[in-house]
Amino acid sequence: MTGPQAIILSILVAVLVLFMWGRFRYDVVAFVALMAAVLAGVVPAADAFSGFGHPATVTVAVVLILSRALSNAGATDILARTLSRFSTRPTTHIASLAGLGAVLSSFMNNVGALALLMPVAIQSAVKAKRSPALLLMPLSFGCILGGLVTLIGTPPNIIIATYRQKTAGEPFLMFDFSPVGGVIALAGVAFVALVGWRIIDGRSKGAARPEDVFSIDGYVAEVRVPKACKSIGQGLKEVKKVMREHDAEIVGMIRGKRGYAKIPLKEELKAGDILILEASP
Repeated sequence: MTGPQAIILSILVAVLVLFMWGRFRYDVVAFVALMAAVLAGVVPAADAFSGFGHPATVTVAVVLILSRALSNAGATDILARTLSRFSTRPTTHIASLAGLGAVLSSFMNNVGALALLMPVAIQSAVKAKRSPALLLMPLSFGCILGGLVTLIGTPPNIIIATYRQKTAGEPFLMFDFSPVGGVIALAGVAFVALVGWRIIDGRSKGAARPEDVFSIDGYVAEVRVPKACKSIGQGLKEVKKVMREHDAEIVGMIRGKRGYAKIPLKEELKAGDILILEASP
C-alpha cells in the first residue's frame, strides 16, 4: 500500500467512525474530511470542490426540489386518499402502499418518497386499526426497489451512466434500467405484499398500537411571534393564561440573544419573540 492510499484509507475510516458516533453533523464531518485530504496532498486543491458540479450531484438536487414540489402541490395527498380503499385487508394495504412507494421513488429520490409516505402509512394504520410496524418496513423496501427502475431513481444509476458516457461515449438513458429494475421491483413488491410482512417479528407487529403512535408526552416546540400577531402588546401573563386554555404551556422564551427559563410575566409580547411551548402534537 502506497502512502497516499494509506492516508485516504485512514481518512475514510475516521469518517465512518464519526458517522457512527453521531456526535457531529454529517456535513461537517464530510467537509473536514475533504479539507484533510487536501491538506495531506492526496486531493488537488484545484479539484477539491469539483464534485459539486458532477451531474449526479446536480441531478439529486433537482430531484429533491421535485420531491418538495410534489408535496407542496398536494399530489401525494391525492394518492394517499386513493389508498384508503385498499386498506381493508393487510395484503392489499401493504401492496398498495409499497407499490406507491416504488412508483414515486422511480421518479424522485427514494428517501424523499419514504419521507412523504411515512405519515400516510401511519395515518392509514390508525384508520385500519393495524400496527404501523406492519406497514413501515414493507414501505421502506418498496421505496428502495423503485429506485432501480429509472436513471434518476437512485444516485448510483446516475454515476454509472456518467461513467459509461466517458468510457463508451454513450450514457444510459432514462428507462434503460427498466427491463431489469422493473422486473426486480415488481417481484420484490409482490413478495413483500404476499409473504414478507408475514415473517416480520411478531413482537414488532404488536410493539405499538396505532393510537400510541401519536401519544407523545411533553411535546415541545418553538413558535416565533409574527408581526401580524394579534397578541402583540399583551402582557405575557395574559398570553400564558390564554395558552393554558388551549392545553399548551409556555415553558420558556427567547428574545433577541437572551433566553428566559422563567417567563417575565410583567413584560409585553413583542414581534420576533420565540415562545417555547409544551403541548400535545
